[in-house]
Amino acid sequence: MLKTLDRGLHALRTIGQHVDGLLTAELAKELDVDRAIAYRIVSTLEQHRMVVRQPDGRLVLGSAALDLGNRFLPQFRRLAAPVLERLTALTDAAAFISIAEGRFCTAILVSEPHKALFTVSYRVGSSHPIDQGAAGIAILAGRPATDDDAPEVREARTKGYALTTGALQKGAIGVASPILPVRRTGAGLEACVGVVAMEDLDTERAIREVTAAAIEIARLVST
Repeated sequence: MLKTLDRGLHALRTIGQHVDGLLTAELAKELDVDRAIAYRIVSTLEQHRMVVRQPDGRLVLGSAALDLGNRFLPQFRRLAAPVLERLTALTDAAAFISIAEGRFCTAILVSEPHKALFTVSYRVGSSHPIDQGAAGIAILAGRPATDDDAPEVREARTKGYALTTGALQKGAIGVASPILPVRRTGAGLEACVGVVAMEDLDTERAIREVTAAAIEIARLVST
């Protein structure tokens, strides 16, 4: 039973990673199982509306999977909020968690410093192209490497963080680190945590605290 559950969860993750969906035969290859087993897994997932079959036979995530995703974000925010508030206190900068939404990067949680004289305008729902700014670059760095990766993405992947100056707002400095799964079956959310401030940001401290926060959040959501 546990092995079947593991395969079902693996199937969901695999289907979710393919924007255009997968044929059952392709899923069987990805899972390294016989087609008959893959068909049984798919049949069960279809019954629970976790996956749906498109007219061309390709499998995509269903409405029940979307519902789970919608329920996950509030829980994720609750778990991450204390970490973000501590990050703000340690860096005297606006701290944020952003997620990938197609070609854009959107802030889903923000903590602002109370004593700072000048702060960068960064609000929940703030969005920008994913290939701009520290947040977007950090998320891209968290993805598997490709030949098309920009130099700044490659650098961020090597260092574990992205550092930008004036990328989205003149005088603003941003530091962000991808929230990576702590193990293969851990969190798969494409997200990053970071801080943004004006020119007085202590970048060395920000880098240290941001990367530590990314590790802590990843552990919180994958335990």
